[in-house]
Amino acid sequence: MVNNNNQILPLPLEVDKEELEGVMQVLANVTKLPVEVVKPHLYALLEQLMKLKQEQPFYKTATALEWITAFREWAQSHRRDTPLLSEYALSRAGIYDDEESENFQR
Repeated sequence: MVNNNNQILPLPLEVDKEELEGVMQVLANVTKLPVEVVKPHLYALLEQLMKLKQEQPFYKTATALEWITAFREWAQSHRRDTPLLSEYALSRAGIYDDEESENFQR
């Protein structure tokens, strides 16, 4: 893999180096470029793919305590001075016009 200074970094242990050399050779053959040109691009692609593998969404990794904390933070982020809705506003008649509520009864 390559860092910001274009230095090749060591590969993770689970990578089969012979298999990787084979992939580089195939890419070099397909692109008609030397292996030395293909290698940094392949390493950059591998690094991106491995990051994707490691980065998982919150809902897959969060503990119960993290969910509770996130929910409380979300709830506290809302305004507290918003007026409450009336009983009528929450009723069916308050939500639907008379014509629409009659259509649902049919």
